[in-house]
Amino acid sequence: MAVKLRLTRIGRKRLPYYRIVAIDSRNARNGKTLEILGNYSPLVEPRVWSLKPERIAHWVSNGAEMSDKVRSILKKAENGGA
Repeated sequence: MAVKLRLTRIGRKRLPYYRIVAIDSRNARNGKTLEILGNYSPLVEPRVWSLKPERIAHWVSNGAEMSDKVRSILKKAENGGA
């Protein structure tokens, strides 16, 4: 099973809200997730909150691949949102 760390959209029309999730890469964008790893809302400050860095590290160490957007979100979160 190939695991990816990617965004899944929740929220209503024109008010996007995303979860950072570990998911089987063969599942649909909003398919069944393995674990919820954090939240991301592009419309409010701070944009990222309640990340689980130890669980993200666990999935990456076990071979999970990050999507480009998740990688950039985590990089910005490490740098204090800059």
